[in-house]
Amino acid sequence: MALSVWSRRMLLTFVGAIAAALAQAAEEKPTEPRAFQFTYAATVVDLKPEQGARIWLPIPPKNEDQDVEIVSKDLPSECRINREPAFGNRILSFEAKADRRGCIPFSVVYRVKRREVSRDTATKRDEDAEELKRLLQANRRVPISGKPLELLKDAKVPEGEMEAARLFYDVVNRHMRYSKEGTGWGEGDSTWACENGRGNCTDFHSLFISLARARRIPAKFEIGFSLPTKRGSGTINGYHCWAKFRLSSGVWVPVDISEANKEPSLRDYYFGKLSTNRIAFSTGRDLVLVPRQAGPPLNFFVYPYVEVDGKEYPQVKIQRRMSFRDEE
Repeated sequence: MALSVWSRRMLLTFVGAIAAALAQAAEEKPTEPRAFQFTYAATVVDLKPEQGARIWLPIPPKNEDQDVEIVSKDLPSECRINREPAFGNRILSFEAKADRRGCIPFSVVYRVKRREVSRDTATKRDEDAEELKRLLQANRRVPISGKPLELLKDAKVPEGEMEAARLFYDVVNRHMRYSKEGTGWGEGDSTWACENGRGNCTDFHSLFISLARARRIPAKFEIGFSLPTKRGSGTINGYHCWAKFRLSSGVWVPVDISEANKEPSLRDYYFGKLSTNRIAFSTGRDLVLVPRQAGPPLNFFVYPYVEVDGKEYPQVKIQRRMSFRDEE
């Protein structure tokens, strides 16, 4: 029986909607490697002319998750590249004086090839005892006792590591709501996140790490930037972070709970996988830089850290300009 004009239009609309949904889903969780250039640039402002500053920048690692090379550097003075011993983060540092406008501009351009991270293809690693011990301990804002563990008071935690981690993942996802309303969010404070039930990626993953470490499952914090799912070029407005937990087999399993919270249809995907729409810059919390900063350990390290006259310079006086451009 022939379809009416109206029926044909409705059928085409339906088919088009399905095709668009499939395309969007593929775009939201790409599995193909993503090659792009990432520009990490900023300007320190509101200094006096000729006033000196010490500046530290994180350098994205080259590992099984991503290939990274420096394409160019535009720095006001010679730099040093060091590796801090606790987590192996690479750090670029230099000292410079402000120009006549009271500014210190700088930029580094990277070429990156990011791969999908999956527990199914992860390489087994043999960390030393000290490294694993560190990844079971509390951080200043990531306790392994107290308030966060109240989320598990009525839960029967499975004996298996993977099953237990999935429980923690779901508990955090149910308890939290992705929101940047008000103040207090963004510090990666597990207790605050537990009490307020909202926050950004740092709050989600700090709470997960608290629960995992409390059950003697090593867990670590990774931070960098997310890219738009649509290929092209543009600016990057903020950081993004995620977590990984370690099985006794030596395999690290990734989780991105805040992304799952924002897009519930990808909840299962983000337990055990990370999309290619990101770049990692550093690992760990309570970081001591190399050379040693005068201030206290950094809560986390993704933006430029600056000291003037031996004191931390406010982030509001560091004008950041992060951007990306896909190469393929």
